[in-house]
Amino acid sequence: MSRSPITCHSPLCLLSLGASTYSPSSVLDSSSGKPVPNVEIRLQRYEPGKSEDEPDIFSPLAKGVTNSDGRCPDLLPPLETSEETRRLLTAGSYKVIFRIKEYFESKGQKCFYPWVEITFNLENPAEHYHIPLLISPYSFTTYRGS
Repeated sequence: MSRSPITCHSPLCLLSLGASTYSPSSVLDSSSGKPVPNVEIRLQRYEPGKSEDEPDIFSPLAKGVTNSDGRCPDLLPPLETSEETRRLLTAGSYKVIFRIKEYFESKGQKCFYPWVEITFNLENPAEHYHIPLLISPYSFTTYRGS
């Protein structure tokens, strides 16, 4: 089974991003240990301004929503089978955004962070990248996993 180019996990967002074997996303609520469905995830690529007067931007690449298992397996097509994915994901800087406010609102909770943005460098698109993200209504933690 091939993996999608970007994986997002989360114990409230144990995000795992995989590049060459970019896997799907998954979101877990760390307070309940359960998956979180219906979290919107966006992937963007960094593009520096072409001159000092032009601002740097993040261009949208993909958007998905977590399923009942808290995963987003089709954020990008599997790298092995998709020339489009190979073209989209080149060495550079990227950002993944998790829209978590709606999840907390559905539980009747407020949250300090309405979304979580994780910016990361993709040095070798053929390599696997995994970025776990742990989140609660008032905090989040991330690191590069294996």
